Amino acid sequence: MIKLFNTLTHHTEEFKAIKKGRVGLYTCGPTVYNYAHIGNLRTYVFEDILTRVLRYNGYKVKHVMNITDVGHLTSDSDEGEDKMEKGSKREGKTAWEIAEFYTTAFKKDLSDLNITEPNIWCKATDHIKEQIKLIKKLEKRGFAYQTADGIYFDTSLLPDYGKMANLKNQDLRAGVRVDVGDKKNTTDFALWKFSPKLQKRQMEWESPWGMGFPGWHIECSAMSEKYLGQPFDIHCGGIDHIPVHHTNEIAQSEAANGKSLANYWLHGEFLLIDSDKMAKSGENFITMGTLKEKGFSPLAYRYFLLQTHYHKQLNFSWEALQAAQNGLQHLYNAASSLKEKYENKELENKFLEAINNDLDTSAALALIWQALKEKTIDLKTLLKFDEVFGLKIKEGAKKIEEPLSEEIKTIIADRDSARRQKDWAKSDELRKILEDKGYKVEDAKGGTKVIKI
Repeated sequence: MIKLFNTLTHHTEEFKAIKKGRVGLYTCGPTVYNYAHIGNLRTYVFEDILTRVLRYNGYKVKHVMNITDVGHLTSDSDEGEDKMEKGSKREGKTAWEIAEFYTTAFKKDLSDLNITEPNIWCKATDHIKEQIKLIKKLEKRGFAYQTADGIYFDTSLLPDYGKMANLKNQDLRAGVRVDVGDKKNTTDFALWKFSPKLQKRQMEWESPWGMGFPGWHIECSAMSEKYLGQPFDIHCGGIDHIPVHHTNEIAQSEAANGKSLANYWLHGEFLLIDSDKMAKSGENFITMGTLKEKGFSPLAYRYFLLQTHYHKQLNFSWEALQAAQNGLQHLYNAASSLKEKYENKELENKFLEAINNDLDTSAALALIWQALKEKTIDLKTLLKFDEVFGLKIKEGAKKIEEPLSEEIKTIIADRDSARRQKDWAKSDELRKILEDKGYKVEDAKGGTKVIKI
């Protein structure tokens, strides 16, 4: 039995698939105007764990992820510049070039973190017809109206608008979340935006309402319906999506089709630095490239994330990441000495219970370390558990077993000699050579110690 915390009901519930043995999963992907930061990537790691846990339990998962390459404005209040147009001006490239570049960069981040790619990638710009069709349906049902700058959704017509975010109990005065303008309600949101007069956008399309581009929220409703139907099983994203993006997805989808959008909603918590959430607009904008430049393995970051439940805030520090990298290396070291002969059904049952308890990877890792300490786990079982963790334990353990080449041994000997002579400049130069060849260098009592990374 898999238990998941459902943001929609605010309770932990037993997961029950709509179709036996099959799961329809939609996860909100990136807006590809810049690199993803490691706070963004925390969400994708948690969603990967969800997918792996479902498959570990025997489900066939149809995973759909969107690429927002148009329509996401710099403000949640449907104001400001389109993020793609902003990225275009920042880098002197076309919006289409910006989208392609940062989509490729995002997929590289997923690969580095050993995140399984979705079954279906869907770009907003490839689904303009589907979005227009959905807006027309909302218009026909009386939920859409026109203003000077676009077509808007009338949230006052839904008695339970904002049910997931509990917006009814919040004081939504005019101007607090959005400027009213000529909209009917403060919470009304754009379905379609008109292109600014006397200004040519790079990304714009003809529509029944004039030249323009879709609002941010409509793409997810249109594409999830196309590929998964409505309702589907699970919808995921970051916790920051709850009050606006996911609230508006639910509103427009349920208004259009008269039934639930998704049965379960899961949200990953923020990654913090000094108690502030990571943001592209802040000084704490750290990318996967930054981690690698500082000598950290992407899988060390994945291991760092797995030590804390996805539904809890997590504070990032370089010291904590170093500890995680050391811990992962210790796990590889332990795996390299395991034999394939010990069978522990009790451990397997406890592991399944932990991961099925709302994806409790921290508890599952604790079980592993206890079993390694007590020598009650074999390599085959550990590798089976890694189907969920995704830490590439088999590859990591194999590197431990690989003998050092004569070239590496010579560099190590030369460096040890330089250190004995207190020639620190040469010692640092040789360290750099070893690191460039893919080794992590440690100064141990017995001399230079290297680990292949």
